[in-house]
Amino acid sequence: MRNSHRSWIIAAVAVMLSACGGMTPQQRDTAIGAGVGGVAGSVLSGGSALGTVGGAAVGGVIGHEVGKDKR
Repeated sequence: MRNSHRSWIIAAVAVMLSACGGMTPQQRDTAIGAGVGGVAGSVLSGGSALGTVGGAAVGGVIGHEVGKDKR
């Protein structure tokens, strides 16, 4: 991987992580659930867009529900 690509990836990850700073725990758990669900859906469906979106939706709902218990 070229250095310019690596720099862009590092910058993107830093921006994404800093965006979570003002979130409530429930919002953070929803975002984490959607991210994990999207990756899992993509892997399980062989990279299908429908599988990725479906996994993100299901993961977001699960993360949202888990976040309710942390109040």
